[in-house]
Order: sequence, then C-alpha cells, then structure tokens
Amino acid sequence: MQKSGCIAVSGGLEVASDRLLELIQKGVTVAQVAQVTQNFTASGIMVHSYLMYGYPTQTVQETIDSLEMVRQLFEQGIIQSGFWHQFAMTAHSPVGLNPDAFGVIPQQNDTSFSELAKQVTFANNDIAFTDSTGIDHSVFSFGLKKSLFNYMHGLCFDYPLQDWFDFKIPQTTIKPNFIENSLSQSTLVFPKPNAKIIWTAGEFDFQKKQKSKKGQVFTNLHFTFYDKKDTLELDFPLKEGEWLLNLLQLTSYKNNKLLTIKEVKNSFETQFENFELFWQSKPFQKLRTVGLLVLS
Repeated sequence: MQKSGCIAVSGGLEVASDRLLELIQKGVTVAQVAQVTQNFTASGIMVHSYLMYGYPTQTVQETIDSLEMVRQLFEQGIIQSGFWHQFAMTAHSPVGLNPDAFGVIPQQNDTSFSELAKQVTFANNDIAFTDSTGIDHSVFSFGLKKSLFNYMHGLCFDYPLQDWFDFKIPQTTIKPNFIENSLSQSTLVFPKPNAKIIWTAGEFDFQKKQKSKKGQVFTNLHFTFYDKKDTLELDFPLKEGEWLLNLLQLTSYKNNKLLTIKEVKNSFETQFENFELFWQSKPFQKLRTVGLLVLS
C-alpha cells in the first residue's frame, strides 16, 4: 500500500474494549489492532482512528479503560490522530434492528419501532433511545476529547486519567504496559499456499564474500538493497543466496510474473530443507521490508 502511494488510513477501532468489540462483532481484539497499526506506522502510513463511547451496555469502567487503551496507543506512537464520537443508534444497524439484545429502549412515542424504521431516510435515520444502564455518557465527552487533543500532540501521557474529568471516575483496570506487551508478541504467520510473491524494488547489488569463523572459511552471497532513505545489506549462505537471487529476478515486477508460495516452497525444497525456517529467518524478514511483497 505504501509503495502504491498510500500515506494514511482511517479505521473504526470504535470502543477499545474486547468485550464490546466482540458484542459489535468487529472480529478483532485491541491487541490485534495495536499490531496492525504498528505495521502501518512502521511502513510510513499514518493512522487515524474513529473512537466511540456510550455504546449500549458500556459501563463507566469500560469507558475509562478504553481511554487508557487509547492513551497507550498514542504513547507507543502507533496511531497519529483520532476522534471520539458518542454512539448514535441508526434504524438499520444491528442495534437498531434488535434493540432488546443490546439493552436499548427506543423512544417510539405512539409509533411502533418497525413502522418508525420504515419511515427513516438514508440521511435522517437516527433513532432516539435510552440505555438500560441509565448512564449519562455525554458527561465524558469533554474529558475524552481534551485528553485526545493532548495525546495527538505527544503531551500529558503521564497525567492521571482523573485529571481529565471534573467528577470522580474509577481507576483503570488496564495494565500500564498492555499495548507494549501486545506489540512484543510475535505476529509471524506463514502465508497460505496460494498467496503470491512479487519483488517490487528496483536494482540491487550482490557479490560473493568470504567469512572466517573458528578457523573455517564460509562463502556468502552479499546483497545490497537501496531505497530512498537507507541501504540494507544482507548475507545469505552462497547456495541459498543464489537461489534467492534467482527468485528475486524471476518475480520482479518487470517480468509480470507471480509465483505462489507453494511453487516457491517446492523450488526451495528441491535443494534445501525447511522452507518455513528460511522464510522466518531474520535476513529474509528484513528483505520483506525493502520490496518483497506477499499478496493473499
């Protein structure tokens, strides 16, 4: 995406709470969101996050815990901007279609809810409601937005969350290093067999180099890759390096040829063992940062 010109993405983290993300059926956890936004940021793509408070059944504790999650995401530098929205129920959303399941009471007046849903239009489809929790979520609006304004400017990460509100709030239950620990977990996943490989970078240099270790002499194939800012140098054992050189030349975007992971694996294992181990090696993973793309 970055090489295609993408400079920023925006996405709905919504409520930074695993329970509520599951209720919304978002299909992700906060830890997974952190890993994805880290990958975007590391690739030079800025991340804007849509945030939500006041979701049906959301407790005060969950609101404060969501704020702590957001604080840590900004502190780690893996999202660059965001905006808090108070939840609004729309007629044809999962909540609007099944309010009882979410503890929501639509304000229907004398009109049945089913009839009310039929009357709304695309641009005017908000339905007034009361939350069975009885919480007035609007009181959190100013504190959430003020804290976010500071976090976006790299400020006040050490402020107690209580400082953002003029009323008593509970202490967060989120560990102060939750996001940091989430980022340290390995996210290496071996691609599917039908995923395709393409080498998108330009020219590179390579040469044979000898290296001595404990009295033995080894020959490596030394690669030098270039991008707009940096130079990456990688060494591979000679035979593996020659195989890799052929792979990069064969899958170059200039050749308009894509190989599947299955084809690449079969090719590798005609000469060597354990393609998965080679794939997950540090030199090969570094190679992926300069232009070796996997298309699922």
